[in-house]
Amino acid sequence: MSETVVVQNVYKKYKMHKSSKEKLLDIILPRGYGEDFYALQNISFKAYQGDVIGLVGVNGSGKSTLSNIIAGVIPPTFGEVTSIGTTSIIAISSGLNNQLTGRENIELKCLMLGFKKKEIKEMEPEIIEFADIGKFIDQPVKKYSSGMKSRLGFAISVTVNPDILIVDEALSVGDQIFAQKSKNKMFEFKEKGKTIFFVSHSMGQIKEFCEKAIWLEYGEIKQFGPVNNVIPEYEKFLKEYKSMTNEQQKKFREEVMQKQRGLATI
Repeated sequence: MSETVVVQNVYKKYKMHKSSKEKLLDIILPRGYGEDFYALQNISFKAYQGDVIGLVGVNGSGKSTLSNIIAGVIPPTFGEVTSIGTTSIIAISSGLNNQLTGRENIELKCLMLGFKKKEIKEMEPEIIEFADIGKFIDQPVKKYSSGMKSRLGFAISVTVNPDILIVDEALSVGDQIFAQKSKNKMFEFKEKGKTIFFVSHSMGQIKEFCEKAIWLEYGEIKQFGPVNNVIPEYEKFLKEYKSMTNEQQKKFREEVMQKQRGLATI
């Protein structure tokens, strides 16, 4: 199997600001201003053609940040990401312009992906049929529910037939019929040997769909390997975490997040 995504020593650093004045100082001062916050630290792994990798972790662990970096939506602060082939990310309202209609968003997103207007016109009926949002296709996206946004984003992303597909909680909204249709499409992609990253809080979906898993814990890879090895350990952690008192949970979060507060060594 050939490599499709190579992530090497990736860090993502943000500045924490308490006011607009601090944001301005951050722009003006040569060394910036504000407390460093590392959303990701020292992330390294390889994905291969045909890999279906689940990204798991509690809220704030960096799953969406990593997804956006792999997709090229945001750059890493340090490190390197190499992707072979076209990449598409499916997230709730990802890449949609709220002021434009659904139909206009189809054209805009496809143009950004390098398609010509003639090609877009040929794909448009398939995208609209898959999204199945009726007359809302000609309404501004700002009028859409989160489920409708997800349906349109999913329909666009799978119809353009990417080599690397990133699904970030896109199946957590909407009805069961569309969720099943979406899963069927992803299984179709899986059979074609595409590389898929699947972000979900549903361990049932991860076990059903993924073969490998990356467990992120507050910006770092806690474990990476076969789903059958990683998920039982993650579920054990979740059980222990949920059994803690509020004070114990708070103490745990503070301890692990210390590493994210400017204490990382590059």
